[in-house]
Amino acid sequence: MSGGLLVSGAIGVLLTATFPAQPAPSTIVDPPPDRIVIEVATVNGSGCPKDTAEVAVSQDNTAFTVTYSQYLAQVGGGAPPTAARKNCQLSLIVHVPHGFTYAIASADYRGYASLAPGARSAEKASYYFQGSPDTAARTHTFNGPQEDNWQATDVTDWAQLVWAPCGVQRNFNINTELRVSKGTSAPGATSYMTMDSTDGSINTVYHLAWKECPGK
Repeated sequence: MSGGLLVSGAIGVLLTATFPAQPAPSTIVDPPPDRIVIEVATVNGSGCPKDTAEVAVSQDNTAFTVTYSQYLAQVGGGAPPTAARKNCQLSLIVHVPHGFTYAIASADYRGYASLAPGARSAEKASYYFQGSPDTAARTHTFNGPQEDNWQATDVTDWAQLVWAPCGVQRNFNINTELRVSKGTSAPGATSYMTMDSTDGSINTVYHLAWKECPGK
């Protein structure tokens, strides 16, 4: 995926970062009917080489999906040490209708794990606004033996949602990571973890919340 790709839809944030005090948005509302545009500023990482990650947005502006095609971390089986950790960082420019702001209420991560007895793996996601010194991170761990699909969900309570600042353009960054370690597994054992679904596509789904900005 190259920079400057435009997709229609909406996006939000799940983080504990703070910005200069602004009037708080009021009531949670339905998604705005106007067109929303997401511009992918950059996509980088060992888990998402060029042209292997895409962003798609639901028609009702309540969710968006990031799809990967080469997101796999592995140990054993002749894999180099660098294969044990893979990551992908997306930097997104979000254009929303005037008078609205957004937040991520939850994020669903799905994949497949093949872990030998004694092996371990982890999925981690970090969220932050451009220019913020603070990052919110969530980590989910898995232990072998395992040979099955996995799913992890990051959820933020409504009262703790942090909203994009009204009237200010900030790139929104999502950094995901997969790690696999041999642990106490047998010599020569192979373990791996992907971010995917049973049909072979590699998907991450982010669910959105909307509010009107003060003075709309």
